[in-house]
Amino acid sequence: MVFSSLEFIFLFLPCFFGCYYFVPGRMRNIILLLGSLCFYWIGTIGHPEHFILFLVSILVDFVLGRLMEQFPRQKRILLAAGVLFHLGCLVTFKYAGFLTGELRRFFPELKSVCELILPIGISFYTFQGISYLVDVYRETVPAEKKLVRFGVYLSMFEQLIAGPIVTYDQVRTGLAGRKIRKQEVLRGIGTFIFGMGLKVLLANPVGKLWTDVQGIGFESISTPLAWMAIFAFSFQIYFDFFGYSLMAIGLGKMLGFELPKNFDFPYLSRSMTEFWRRWHMTLGAWFREYVYIPLGGNREGTVTTIRNLLIVWLCTGIWHGAGYHFILWGVILFLLIVVEKYFIGRYLNRIPVLGHLYMFLLIPLTWAIFAIEDIGQLGVFFSRLFPFFGGGVWSIFRYDYLKYLKLYAPFLTAGVLLSMRWPFRLCGRIKNRVVVGLLLAVIFLASVYCMYRGMDDPFLYFRF
Repeated sequence: MVFSSLEFIFLFLPCFFGCYYFVPGRMRNIILLLGSLCFYWIGTIGHPEHFILFLVSILVDFVLGRLMEQFPRQKRILLAAGVLFHLGCLVTFKYAGFLTGELRRFFPELKSVCELILPIGISFYTFQGISYLVDVYRETVPAEKKLVRFGVYLSMFEQLIAGPIVTYDQVRTGLAGRKIRKQEVLRGIGTFIFGMGLKVLLANPVGKLWTDVQGIGFESISTPLAWMAIFAFSFQIYFDFFGYSLMAIGLGKMLGFELPKNFDFPYLSRSMTEFWRRWHMTLGAWFREYVYIPLGGNREGTVTTIRNLLIVWLCTGIWHGAGYHFILWGVILFLLIVVEKYFIGRYLNRIPVLGHLYMFLLIPLTWAIFAIEDIGQLGVFFSRLFPFFGGGVWSIFRYDYLKYLKLYAPFLTAGVLLSMRWPFRLCGRIKNRVVVGLLLAVIFLASVYCMYRGMDDPFLYFRF
C-alpha cells in the first residue's frame, strides 16, 4: 500500500484518522503504533518474515538503549552489537545475492544464494535505529523508557517506507505529548495533496519518456532524444521523491508532528556540493552526523578529509543499492566534490551563471549513471549523449525526438518551472481560502482520476 493509491486515501486514512482524532490524547500513541504496524503488515503481507524482522528491530533498539543507560561501562559493546545487528540485516537482504553472484564468477564451486526480497523501508528504519543507539551512547538523548513511544518513533507510517530519516531527538517532545491543531491539520492536508499532485500528475507522466527510451534501446535513439530522456528521468526522480516527502510531512502535521524538510530546490544549486546539501537533506545530515564527523570530518588535514569524503560517498552509493553503477555513481560524486572543494568551488559560487551551467550539464549526467544498471549500456547511452565519441547524432528514425517532444513538452516544461522557487512563492501569496481550496480540490480530483485509471507507479525510492 502506497500513499498514492486509492486504498490508502479512501480506506486507510479515513479509518485511521477516524480513530486517531476521537480518542483521548493519552491514547494517540497506541492508535498510531497500531495503525503504523497495520500499514507495514499490509505492505509485507506476502513476506511475514519482513514484518517479524521489523518488530525484532524495534525490540532490539529499545532494549539496547535501556541497557546502555543501566550499564554505562558496557555501552560501547552494546552499541557495537546494535550497529552490527542492523548492518547485518541490511547487508543480508540488500547485498548478499549480489556479493555471492560476483564471488561465483571467480569461484564457480560456490553455491548460489537465492535472491532475497528487500524488506520495504529497511534502509530507512535501519538508519533511524542506528542514530537512536548512537545518540543514547553519546548521552545526547535519554533512552526511551516506554516501548509504545519508541515503537511509534521507529514505525510512524508517514515516514517509515521512504523517509524523511528522522532522529529520535527531532520527535521526542511530540512523542511525550502533542496537540492537534486545526490549522496545522488543514496545512497538512494541503501539503499532502500538493505532494500527491507532484507525484501523480508530474513525476509519473514525465517518467514515461525514460521508460519509452529504455524500451526502444539506447543504441537506436538520436542525441536530442537521449538528452530529453535523461532530463525526463531527472525530473521524475526529483518530483517522485519530493512529492513523497511532502506527503509524509503533510501526514506528520495531521498527526501533530513536525517532520524535517527533505528538499530545498536542489536543481537551483551552483555546485554538486550545494546540490547534496539540498537533495535528500535528512540522508545527507545522517551521513554527516554519524559517519563523516566521527571519522574526523575536515579537522585533521587535507588527506584525512579526502579519505573521509571518499568513505561517505562510497557508503552513499552502496546504501542506494547493490550494483557497480551505484559504486561508480558514488565515486564520481566524490571526485566532483573534492574538485569543487579544493579548486573550482569558489568560482562556481562567485559566478552564478557559470555554476548553473555547470550543474545543468552534471545533474542529468550523474543521474544517468545512477539510473542505468548495466555498465555496457551506460557506455552506449553516453555515446548517444556525446556522438563525437562515435555513433552519430541521428538514429535510424532521424526525427524521433520531435514525436516525443510533442507528447512530453508540457511535462518537461512543468518540471523546469516547478524546479524554481517563484511558482511556490506565487502560490504562497494566495491568501483567499476559497481559491486555495479550489486549487487543491482540482489537484486532488485529477490525481484520484489518474490513480483510478491505473496511471500510477510505485515510488522510485521504495526500491532503495
